[in-house]
Amino acid sequence: MTLPRYAYLGPAGTFTEAALRAMVPDASAEKVPMVDVPSALGAVRSGDVDYAIVAIENSVEGGVTATLDTLAEGEPLVILGEVVLPIVFELAARPGTAIEDVQRVSAHSHGLNQCRRWLAENLPGALQIPASSNAAAAVALADGSAEFDAALAPPGLGETLGLVTIASGVADRTNSMTRFVRIGRPGSVPAPTGADKTTLVVHLPSDKAGALLEMLEQFSARGVNLSRIESRPRGDRPGEYSFSMDAMGHIAESRMAEALIGLKRTCPVVLFLGSYPAFHGEPHAVAPGTTERDFEDAAAWVASLRDGLA
Repeated sequence: MTLPRYAYLGPAGTFTEAALRAMVPDASAEKVPMVDVPSALGAVRSGDVDYAIVAIENSVEGGVTATLDTLAEGEPLVILGEVVLPIVFELAARPGTAIEDVQRVSAHSHGLNQCRRWLAENLPGALQIPASSNAAAAVALADGSAEFDAALAPPGLGETLGLVTIASGVADRTNSMTRFVRIGRPGSVPAPTGADKTTLVVHLPSDKAGALLEMLEQFSARGVNLSRIESRPRGDRPGEYSFSMDAMGHIAESRMAEALIGLKRTCPVVLFLGSYPAFHGEPHAVAPGTTERDFEDAAAWVASLRDGLA
């Protein structure tokens, strides 16, 4: 039996691989490490892999721009599921290295940012060197190719590579979390669970006052809550922005479907990036007047007016 192929930010040992293991058992997937997020998503678009697991948001830095921007351009892709993992690091180094010896430290840029205060307090003056991933920094340190003294690594990885841990629990916030998503090509939308998210990218008309308010009203009028909204610059249009957002609900629900209809009527570009189960699994509160029954009754009333029966 051919296993589905999953691209992820490699090498082995990254937080993204941990997210892949959390979402898909090892025996049910062929794991394909990639050098960066655009490569992982590009492999899905080209058909080289079936799915990709990528980080999309963390609780310290917000949205992962490489993911948001790559999803917003090119052949359509959709989110099929998500998982949220706690993020904390170990400071790993070669045997014999003390924390006082560390003059240069490496990690993925998001890892460095998530540990900004810790690094300032514990490694003041140390040069910070971005790496393609946190695991890649640790691997380079272990194989002798690194031009730095220590790496911020996922817990346990340094020991596996023969490094020593000179500080553990490294993080500015001990409860830091990162959200990872499973990406695939468009197809059947996962069935609604009552605890779902819909992810969208929307461009606003550039010549219309109040365009942002009008876009937000499409959700507010239907009782749809936005759990995330971020502006992203449009590289081809200086001074203009697109909006990436997560709306709480599923496209199969009338309130969400009508919000999307409103967006399509009023915005020049609306990209649907999937409706999928939210990781927390908590049913959404539905405001009075926005239940499925409310929409059905309203539609039936309009139909009766058209038929002259009201």
